[in-house]
Amino acid sequence: MASAAQMRKLALSMPDVEERSHFEQPDFRVRGKIFAGLSRDGARGTLKLVPEAQAMLLDAKPRAFSAAAGAWGRAGWTYVELARVREAELEGLLLQAWRLVAPKRLVAAQQGAATEAAAAPRARRARRR
Repeated sequence: MASAAQMRKLALSMPDVEERSHFEQPDFRVRGKIFAGLSRDGARGTLKLVPEAQAMLLDAKPRAFSAAAGAWGRAGWTYVELARVREAELEGLLLQAWRLVAPKRLVAAQQGAATEAAAAPRARRARRR
């Protein structure tokens, strides 16, 4: 299961991310815009998701995910109980949140780099033949 330390490491591994503080809680920002955060005790994370993704998570894993209160929750801000999700699932959700707030050019550059990295093993296999 995921931990606050893992969430922090995953978030900070994304392009142009910095850790700051919002309402005395750690948050993660890309070019000044918050896409995720941690509770003071580190038991819960917060993610900015599209409302449709949030709804799917709430239906699929209601013990792991909950909507933030009020307008924040209706806008897609979602709490995640870190002890109830796997690190790989958290990584995918953090990437979704990051892509939602990152500038389009930065997202395109990140996706291009990911595509190149995925294609490299195929290119090496093709050269061996």
